[in-house]
Amino acid sequence: MVKPVNICAQKQEVILLDQQTFLNAMDFQPTVPEQAATSAPVSVKPGKPSWGRAALGQFSTPDRVAFIYKVYGWMCFGLMISALVSFLVMSTPSIAQAIFGNIMIFYGLLILELIAVFSLAAMVHKISSVASAIIFVLYSALNGLTLSIIFFAYQLGSIEEIFFLAAGIFGAMSLYGFFTKRDLTTVGRLAIMALFGLVVAMIVNLFIMNDVYMFILACIGTVVFVILTAYDTQKLKWLYELGRTEGSDGEKKEAINGALTLYLDFINLFVDLLLVFGKRK
Repeated sequence: MVKPVNICAQKQEVILLDQQTFLNAMDFQPTVPEQAATSAPVSVKPGKPSWGRAALGQFSTPDRVAFIYKVYGWMCFGLMISALVSFLVMSTPSIAQAIFGNIMIFYGLLILELIAVFSLAAMVHKISSVASAIIFVLYSALNGLTLSIIFFAYQLGSIEEIFFLAAGIFGAMSLYGFFTKRDLTTVGRLAIMALFGLVVAMIVNLFIMNDVYMFILACIGTVVFVILTAYDTQKLKWLYELGRTEGSDGEKKEAINGALTLYLDFINLFVDLLLVFGKRK
């Protein structure tokens, strides 16, 4: 079987690539027409979504609250699928051996993850909400298969502690992003730029495999995804307005897109915290 700690580093790199791919797509969505945003006008420039201060904080109408419930419902559903699949792999040695005992199968699963995210990002306005949901569920399951490597690299008690820590941080930053009246576009874009740098640095570390270097990158990644969690939560305002212009099916698709964005934020935050504080076996 491949060394678990090294595989964890490679898995982290793929999750970062997933996040980068999807954030790129989400930052280049069509402009929301002014007539579609009657109750809370949103100022959006092509390729650069942002919100005026007057629009921030006005996100409490019943329809918008229902949209938020859909986003977090899908996100939690995806996390549940990933957790169940990971536990299945951990408790079934034959499956674990098949995945991690053959490096080609493991890398093949990682490639399928990237294809799933790229497909959803590239065809978001061309496919139905049902197709979006299928891709999201498929990605969650694939991520669960490969993420199960953490159970072979870290102590179970440590994983549980880090999970609840990540959940607490994620929840606090989501609440901040939801309720703050401050426009987080600038700080969010700085975090995205830092994410690009992290991807490059992680690629370099795949060749040198330096634990100290990995620790520093994980610390930086933790800060980046704390910021992105708040930014992406606030960006749900824009996704709601965009989905409303596309009809009911479009709103469902944007809810899934928002769920995948927050799902990736949480998974990246969790893995980074695990790399920093996790107790290895």
